[in-house]
Amino acid sequence: MVTAEDLNGLGLANVGEVFYNSSYEELKAFEIKEGLKVASNGAMMVDTGIFTGRSPKDKFFVDQEPSNKYIAWGDINFKTTKEVFDDLFAKAKAQLSNKNLYVQDLFCGASAASKKKVRFVTEIAWQAHFVKNMFIRPKEDELEGFSPDFVVYNACRVVDDEWEKHNLNSEVFVVFNVEENIAIIGGTSYGGEMKKGIFSMMNYWLPLEGKLAMHCSANVGKDGDTALFFGLSGTGKTTLSADPKRNLIGDDEHGWDEDGVFNFEGGCYAKVIGLDIEGEPEIYGAIRENALLENVVANEDGVVDYTDGSKTENTRVSYPIEHIENHEPSLQAGHPKNIIFLSADAFGVLPPVSKLTKEQAMYFFLSGYTAKVAGTERGITEPVATFSACFGEAFLPLHPTVYAKLLGDKIDEHEVNVYLVNTGWTGGAYGVGKRMSLKATRACIDAIMDGSILESEFATTDIFKLSFPTTLNGVDSKVLNPKNAWKDVDAYMATRDNLAKLYIENFKKYLKDDAEFDYSAAGPKF
Repeated sequence: MVTAEDLNGLGLANVGEVFYNSSYEELKAFEIKEGLKVASNGAMMVDTGIFTGRSPKDKFFVDQEPSNKYIAWGDINFKTTKEVFDDLFAKAKAQLSNKNLYVQDLFCGASAASKKKVRFVTEIAWQAHFVKNMFIRPKEDELEGFSPDFVVYNACRVVDDEWEKHNLNSEVFVVFNVEENIAIIGGTSYGGEMKKGIFSMMNYWLPLEGKLAMHCSANVGKDGDTALFFGLSGTGKTTLSADPKRNLIGDDEHGWDEDGVFNFEGGCYAKVIGLDIEGEPEIYGAIRENALLENVVANEDGVVDYTDGSKTENTRVSYPIEHIENHEPSLQAGHPKNIIFLSADAFGVLPPVSKLTKEQAMYFFLSGYTAKVAGTERGITEPVATFSACFGEAFLPLHPTVYAKLLGDKIDEHEVNVYLVNTGWTGGAYGVGKRMSLKATRACIDAIMDGSILESEFATTDIFKLSFPTTLNGVDSKVLNPKNAWKDVDAYMATRDNLAKLYIENFKKYLKDDAEFDYSAAGPKF
């Protein structure tokens, strides 16, 4: 139990009532007082303000020993000083003083050997609701004597009006002090900053213990065969792991330790733009009471229009994983049998499914490719390749090769099959070809899961040297070979060569490192 006296002792002043680990029912009452509406399906609806996504340029780590020896400083992990942190922490504490506060004590990590205890302090009820959905909810006896490993102070309603003096990038700040086990948030209400902030910290802690932290979804079959799905936003990570034939371990963040795979979280955070009951029945059905919808548009009766992206294309819902009927109650399973890299290739070059060698797995993991399509961002008029190391570079405090080495070691140790699945375009690039059907992609995934893909004959693409099945149940054989799916073969080859050059150019940054990570030979070659 956390009291006002406890928080006053942490530097907050005149704290009023502390709503500690409030129930969903209690939080709903608070949210309605805050002006939130209830959707017709029973979920709460919130607008997150001017920020409908993370603010990556405003994330900083305090530059101090010993963490500064491990952090990969640069465009992902920005430095700030202990003095600036102290100034910002004072602003955050002032904002959180003299008012009622919500405190949630939660776990990150289902593995007893790897979990962290995290405390969230906020003045807004829906943010307490969000983290209650997203992290693992302790049982009553687990809250007795709860001593947090890390504390997040979310003072989102205060901004840093001295940001230029502090050498920040804006008045928004999300700052991590590794040595003091504290994060502070100001200027943005977006709940994802808390979720991904703790994910970043798990990506710091676990590899230093020889454990792998992963931006992936995971599920497990009836025979105990675990599968991992790596992919950037929009590639189908959440959708494809929600499989009625398999138990969902989690949809976004996992660890891999000596006992196997485990979810960091106790909930799911799914995109809902374009959501429909036929295409994604599990997610659609999970949006009910206790779920929290973000930035959606609804009519006067609370009926949500999931096709409406007028507020943002990044409309989302968080919900407890219990809302997925066939979830894995333990949130963990054994070592993976299959790993799947998901790429939404808007150039239409990659096959729907390819089986990778160990070396190719390392290459494509470090590349972390997907593509943005025209219309999703201002100024984008044709497909744009995006490379994000380990399919989650924005959340990696350490150098990407640290995670790649851990993955490679585990692939070898547990003899894991690795596949590359293109959930993007076929028959041409965006605007010419068409999006790979969800039905065809699920057929590829099913063939991987039941092992039937290994019974297929395989051929190899030019340039990328990707090994693909020539026949697969439920997939048009013409589509399996991307070259055959294009009407204009010359256009295919030109597009293929351009994408290969982008891969090669991106991978050059790893060639400066230890030769152990020179996997360029496994990439495209002219």
